[in-house]
Amino acid sequence: MLPRLHSHQDIDHVVLSFLDELKNAGFTGDIETQYSSRLAVATDNSVYQQLPQAVIHPRTTHDVALIGKISVKPIYERVKFSPRGGGTGTNGQSLTQGVVVDLSRHMNQVLEINEQEGWVRVQTGVIKDQLNDAVRPYGYFFSPDLSTSNRATLGGMINTDASGQGSLKYGKTSDHVLSLQAVFADGSILESDLSHGTPDEGSYAASALHVTEQVCREKRPQILAKFPPLNRFLTGYDLKNAIDEQDDSFNLTRVLCGAEGSLAFITEAKLNLTKIPKARTLVNVKYNSFDSALRNATFMVDAQAMSVETVDSKVLNLAKEDIVWHTVSDLLTDVPGKDMQGINMVEFAGQDCQEVEQQVAALTERLDKMLASEEAGIIGYQVCSDVTSIGKIYNMRKKAVGLLGAAKGRAKPVAFAEDTCVPPENLADFIVEFRELLDDKQLQYGMFGHVDAGVLHVRPALDLCDPQQELLMHEVSDEVVKLVAKYGGLMWGEHGKGFRSEYGPEFFGEELFNELRRVKSAFDPHNKMNPGKICTPLESADELVKVTDTKRGFYDRQINVEVRDSFKQAMECNGNGLCFNYDTASPMCPSMKVSADRRHSPKGRAGLVREWLRQLTEQGIDILDLEQQALKTASVKTMLDRVRNSFNKRHQYDFSHEVYEAMNGCLACKACASQCPIKVDVPSFRARFLNIYYSRYQRPAKDYLVANIEIMLPLMAKAPTLVNGVLKQKWVQDVTAATVGYIDAPLLSVPTLAKRVKQLKPFDMQALAAMSGEEKAEHVLIVQDPFTSYYDADVVDDFVKLITKLGKTPVLLPFKPNGKAQHIKGFLAQFAKSAKNTAMFLEQVADLSIPMVGVDPALVLCYRDEYDEILGDKRGEFDVLTVHEWMLPRLNEFTQLEAKGEAWYLLAHCTEKTKLPNAEKEWGAIFTHFGAKLNTVPVGCCGMAGTFGHEVDKLEMSKDIYELSWKPRFEELPTDRCLVTGYSCRSQVKRFEKVKTKHPLQALLEIM
Repeated sequence: MLPRLHSHQDIDHVVLSFLDELKNAGFTGDIETQYSSRLAVATDNSVYQQLPQAVIHPRTTHDVALIGKISVKPIYERVKFSPRGGGTGTNGQSLTQGVVVDLSRHMNQVLEINEQEGWVRVQTGVIKDQLNDAVRPYGYFFSPDLSTSNRATLGGMINTDASGQGSLKYGKTSDHVLSLQAVFADGSILESDLSHGTPDEGSYAASALHVTEQVCREKRPQILAKFPPLNRFLTGYDLKNAIDEQDDSFNLTRVLCGAEGSLAFITEAKLNLTKIPKARTLVNVKYNSFDSALRNATFMVDAQAMSVETVDSKVLNLAKEDIVWHTVSDLLTDVPGKDMQGINMVEFAGQDCQEVEQQVAALTERLDKMLASEEAGIIGYQVCSDVTSIGKIYNMRKKAVGLLGAAKGRAKPVAFAEDTCVPPENLADFIVEFRELLDDKQLQYGMFGHVDAGVLHVRPALDLCDPQQELLMHEVSDEVVKLVAKYGGLMWGEHGKGFRSEYGPEFFGEELFNELRRVKSAFDPHNKMNPGKICTPLESADELVKVTDTKRGFYDRQINVEVRDSFKQAMECNGNGLCFNYDTASPMCPSMKVSADRRHSPKGRAGLVREWLRQLTEQGIDILDLEQQALKTASVKTMLDRVRNSFNKRHQYDFSHEVYEAMNGCLACKACASQCPIKVDVPSFRARFLNIYYSRYQRPAKDYLVANIEIMLPLMAKAPTLVNGVLKQKWVQDVTAATVGYIDAPLLSVPTLAKRVKQLKPFDMQALAAMSGEEKAEHVLIVQDPFTSYYDADVVDDFVKLITKLGKTPVLLPFKPNGKAQHIKGFLAQFAKSAKNTAMFLEQVADLSIPMVGVDPALVLCYRDEYDEILGDKRGEFDVLTVHEWMLPRLNEFTQLEAKGEAWYLLAHCTEKTKLPNAEKEWGAIFTHFGAKLNTVPVGCCGMAGTFGHEVDKLEMSKDIYELSWKPRFEELPTDRCLVTGYSCRSQVKRFEKVKTKHPLQALLEIM
């Protein structure tokens, strides 16, 4: 039986006292102290892990000021803070053992857009893509671009002075910040452009303003001599650019940009905007070696390109194995007979279309000559001027960071020296030595980056669960510092210092570093703001954080190797945070999108399972054996123990409950299993967790209802009218909701499927086996699923008619339980039995060599995914196709029709389009063949997800998820032309829109 996990790190009583006073003083945001919330922000996109004391989510600038005003009291001197946004930093910038102040949950509004003057005012929890969506209708965009733009906040961008692709033309974030609203550690507030007047004397804000200007002016010669003239140079405190060379004015904004939250909280920002280019063209140049791509980059920049991005063969090959490649395969084709080892993505953009065309023509003319003479290692190129396609290529490039983390084996690419910056003319030679260093250590690595700015992302693969490889990381880190110094660059060209802050004194020298400490002293004399990052106050004895500080690997290595390997779908999460994607039309992750709670994300859930496994190992538990024991039938004593333990849940702490809470919010939509670059598969380890969790605690009644629904449905279908009559009674609905926790139960189809298709011959294995190959080719075996067959029978009936219309003979296979609902609820023993029996039957049917087709994509894909998982080699050889998978390769057998009629709109099931990334495109090809136009509608999860939306405690979340992307689409589209592939999705639409939508196969039947 699962033991109770009742030990966790206590919170400092001084912090608890501070939080109580903060709440009583009128703080309006959220204060979270539970272990799971702290764990969710104990990691970011770096290798480090630090457990904070608490997590605070302010709603207003007043809330943030209140934090400072109270914490400045002497009794709270040891209460420290770290601001946090999207948590996408690769160097642990927002990690702290103090209190995390997360501005992303509530302070995420675009406050003002000035179209005439081209600026915007935002709260700093706004996500970069969210901002661009807001200003796009006005013809503007916020130009600093970065690979994490769909989840990185403006506050994070400001605090790391982020740049990214296109910085050669557009500059860094600080080049676009007009003013900032900063809240200091004493609660004083400053508008950095002094638009609200000068701060009160004696406040930290007043001190910071005075001292920083003094340092910048008095030490100007030393600053200019020391700071290298690099496009991406990031000091942390940008003393160089704080003085404007044109008018000799002082601008505190520049010092706050890149300060990593170590000076003040940034709550609002006024940003200038850039006009969206009228013309954009991307020239993708292909090379026979990565070195050639690097050495040719300068030539591309000289060709007046806006940006030059590079990717090596390692990243390209990883992309080819990922879902993202389906979107770019026609835009980055292989060169026949040549081995593509690198590409340069060269973009031209501007307001003058003719000028851009001339620039592209000049480059391609030169490239043609280079190709002819085999110069510079160029083996080919492709030109792309379609904005959507350009976006797809850049999305592939952006995903490269995560794709590197998906490398096979225990050694994973590690971010610690991945944003080195050297003058572009030195880059190729620098990389040659960098490669020699890594090759000498026998390390694998991938490379990509911004060659136009001399920044390259290099991530050596290391297994940080191995203490020796952790030492190797420290050794390589030190050597890279020396290498960048040799080539006139520095260690942190783009992603900030964070735990690399220890290199600051070495780079700046004692005199200038002491001046940085003077600035820190003025802003934050008691070292309360993100202590240890960049520098410490002049009078402080506190130390800087170090590259050698505690990493995730320290905790992970406490888990048995066999367990780590078994649970790798959770263990391998590297914190890249793509599951925080702002885009409501993206399938991943629906629960995170509506809750804004990091626990309710694949990253959060993976982190909780990692800690759960660690705590179990710490207690000496053989987790894999415990899992096997949980699969066995429980004794009477065990069942009584479960009831007792469930009763004791009210007053006994168990960390497993916190893990359960996060798992309970998962919709098991499987989007993470393919959308996440690391393939963090939450439904897989969630089912395993629930299986073990319920070895100790009693399951809710609704779980048994869900697990046995496939047994009950055939019985209920014997009297559907009677069953529906009972289910319609309000008192039955109220009792069911109150006792079982189930709501909006769907009604059975009347007439039943059996009555609808009674003209079909019964399935006869022997008769079908006796047929010739030609006869078999004219037959189609329909695989039933419980939900479509019993709740949406007209879809299966129409599929029978469609098959007949296409000149084929349909055969309805006997209903066999699929078991997916059992898997979702963690009934793994029952699921294994269902899967084994059904797989055995389908394997026998597969011997007929007649196509087997199912109409619901989620249930069909269960045979490939969850069946493989639970049965392994015992699954057997059989393949069940979706409707479009069956039809597409056979289109030449069906009469092509002339184009006519209005367009149809396809809203695909999230599991279908993530597991089968070409599904929407293939449906479109099928409709085109039959003379119809099909437009793909971008939507995320509908919020139903099998039975999730029918559970009382999930109703509000289900509704909120539906309103993210599905409801807006149904408000703007003709509902009678909307086609929905998933039963769950059609059920959800019917519930909220009171409209019964068609499956695409039903539209095809109508068309014909």
